[in-house]
Amino acid sequence: MTNPLLDFSGLPCFGQIEAQHVIPAIEQLLDENRNKLADLLSQRTAGYNWDNLLHPMQEMDDRLSRAWSPVSHLNSVKNSEELRAAHEHCLPLLSEYHTELGQNCVLYDAIKSISESDDYERLTAAQKKVIQNQLRDFKLMGIDLPEGKKKHFKAIRQKLSKLKSSYENNVLDATNGWSETISDKSQLAGLPDSALAMAKQTAEQESLEGWVFNLQFPSYFAIMTHADQRDLREKFYTAYCTRASDQGPNAGQWDNTDCMEQLLDLRQELAQLLGFNNYAEYSLATKMAESTDEVIEFLQQLAEKSKTVAKNDIAELRQFASEELNIDDLQTWDLNYVAEKLRQHRYDLSQELLKPYFPESQVLEGLFTIVKQLYQVEIIAVAGIETWHPDVRFYEIKDRYGILRGQFYLDLYARPLKRGGAWMDECIVRYAHKGMVQIPVAYLTCNLTPPIGDEPALFTHDEVNTLFHEFGHGLHHMLTQVDYSGVSGINGVPWDAVELPSQFMENWCWEKESLALIARHYQTGEVLPDEIFDKMNAAKNFQSGLQMLRQIEFALFDFNLHIHYQRKEQSNGQPQIQQMLDKTRQQISVMIPPEFNRFQNSFSHIFAGGYAAGYYSYKWAEVLSADAFSLFEEKGIFDQQTGEQFLLNILEMGGVEEPMDLFVRFRGRKPEIDALLRHSGIALEA
Repeated sequence: MTNPLLDFSGLPCFGQIEAQHVIPAIEQLLDENRNKLADLLSQRTAGYNWDNLLHPMQEMDDRLSRAWSPVSHLNSVKNSEELRAAHEHCLPLLSEYHTELGQNCVLYDAIKSISESDDYERLTAAQKKVIQNQLRDFKLMGIDLPEGKKKHFKAIRQKLSKLKSSYENNVLDATNGWSETISDKSQLAGLPDSALAMAKQTAEQESLEGWVFNLQFPSYFAIMTHADQRDLREKFYTAYCTRASDQGPNAGQWDNTDCMEQLLDLRQELAQLLGFNNYAEYSLATKMAESTDEVIEFLQQLAEKSKTVAKNDIAELRQFASEELNIDDLQTWDLNYVAEKLRQHRYDLSQELLKPYFPESQVLEGLFTIVKQLYQVEIIAVAGIETWHPDVRFYEIKDRYGILRGQFYLDLYARPLKRGGAWMDECIVRYAHKGMVQIPVAYLTCNLTPPIGDEPALFTHDEVNTLFHEFGHGLHHMLTQVDYSGVSGINGVPWDAVELPSQFMENWCWEKESLALIARHYQTGEVLPDEIFDKMNAAKNFQSGLQMLRQIEFALFDFNLHIHYQRKEQSNGQPQIQQMLDKTRQQISVMIPPEFNRFQNSFSHIFAGGYAAGYYSYKWAEVLSADAFSLFEEKGIFDQQTGEQFLLNILEMGGVEEPMDLFVRFRGRKPEIDALLRHSGIALEA
């Protein structure tokens, strides 16, 4: 029987993929790729060119990517012991293979010879960019290191790969490893009916009486935002912010402390092997920002402009908590609750008031209509596609000429054995060769509030923002017109620019014209009333200073950590991570969390994801997205000419050109910070 992971005739066969298929498929493809590469490099006398070396390599990479993509995805959305073991087994094999490629001197010389040949000038801009990136990446993979250090570099990368996976597994297990069953309804005072129904449904699914709340975000958020019982909020806060750490109810279980220190130690060693002073410098080698000083200055500038506003925000919360809620010692587990009460008091607006206007079907229909108006593409549901869960749906995107441009899986709801957060990932990458076009396919994954009973899923406005954000990433991947996978979609795009299309899409969650498309009451069909829209608009920047400063705190902690972390041989083994976080908070935060808080132990973005020394990218790209949207504010949010220019200059271009050049081509000038500050309600002169 054919291994389903080796069937490349269409979409992944999710109904057939089992953990037992993973290792044989990956080992077979790695062997085939190594043999194929040896054959390609043996033809030295004929000379190398795109067609006899780089295109065959693109096909090799694509096959491996298409086999590994569903494995990695299933490990995130349908985790099991068997799949996790197979995934863990393959990580060092893949790391070893990619390091081998990056340190292959014969391959490096072959690609370099193409860049120096007469044929090079006849290549397209996209082909040239692929070659330039590859030559850069050879340097970053240690091509110039002596043989002994190359082996050490390879070993470090293998260890890093395993550690990142271990970190993510610990967070997943810790999140799933704690819940609270409540039998006395009086303890749940303040919680809306929707949250109670969700908890009752969870209890029934687990054959329990009462109400079950857990650390999956919709459940946790409901407690922290609405529960009147203060000690209950404290209990959930403690469990959540101590996940995978040495503190809290599961102290020492799934503890990531040692894992984080090993990751940082190895990252610094890897960077220094290559001649960088630290991992932050290494990280910037593939980003827009030109120096660590530039990043620090950018974040500090934002912090200075935000801190006064944030101080006012926290002062308002303290005063309201004391005067209206009899809370005289405001704690971090009170913040969401007090903020929600103050929002209701000041604007007569709550998340619960908005939820009936954001039923899933209307939100999706409105999102697809907005995308159609902006880019003249049609999004169509497709039935009968194999998926990994009954809730998952599948869609295709066609342009104005009826040409298929992309496809995507949509997995919206939170559930056990699914990694938290929201993300877009590549299933299949676009490339074209001799008239054959491989259509890009995306995974769009969220952890939104699921349907309860016979009611449809009703989203908070924040959840709608999350969906639009991930869809922006998806459009970047799916609408590309680049024919070479190395710079197609989000590939080859500097990481601090990759958030531009995603944050850009969030703007349509706030405009009256677009809200008319996505917001209709699930029972009456009534559009969002003007009165509620006015309240939303008035409350848009409620507590925006605190939110801005929180993101800057995360970004500065991440970046300074990867600049200043000292390897154990230099630091006498002294712990540094908590101290670095404490120092950052002392400089930035207007409310210091309790000592037991171990936020860093579940900060997957930087310890398990792609944001190490790169979390600043969210704010960096937000400057670009806010300024890009300001052109729509000038021309009209559905102005087709402006939409077409964004499509042509940003979404379709992938990583072929530098993002600053593309932005200037779209906007007519370099980005300015003013639009971001205005959108955030922060005075420009602050």
